[in-house]
Amino acid sequence: PERSIEMQRAINSDIMMVLDQCVPSLSDRRRTEEAMHLTHRWAERSLAARGDSLQAMFGIVQGGIYPDLRRESAARITELPFEGFALGGLAVGEEKSVRDEIVAYAAELLPVDRPRYLMGVGTPIDLLESVARGIDMFDCIIPTAYAEQGVCF
Repeated sequence: PERSIEMQRAINSDIMMVLDQCVPSLSDRRRTEEAMHLTHRWAERSLAARGDSLQAMFGIVQGGIYPDLRRESAARITELPFEGFALGGLAVGEEKSVRDEIVAYAAELLPVDRPRYLMGVGTPIDLLESVARGIDMFDCIIPTAYAEQGVCF
């Protein structure tokens, strides 16, 4: 995590992201929970590595497809002094309907006075549906990958 923050500081990114461990969303509960706790430890280390930087930093909520783990992760990450919060660990194997349910559930756990960012989701319908569920920001390779094939949304 320290090296990741060092690199993000060096390139003067507008928003630094903490390092997280993203496991396939259909991973068993034990593996998902272990990854979540590792992400929490890395979030704390990332904050410490931030030093006096004025760059924004976002914490990442993990927990796979398990609502109780999402709730635990959101509670832990939102108690830390981040400028925004991301939902990670989605769009990595689960059904769209499951992802939509988790996004709706987890977005409600995040503060409304700071940006809420959904990682790795990028089709037009997913963006619109996620905005309706409370998400503010996105990133995804889908638009670029489609554009390389001559497709435009």
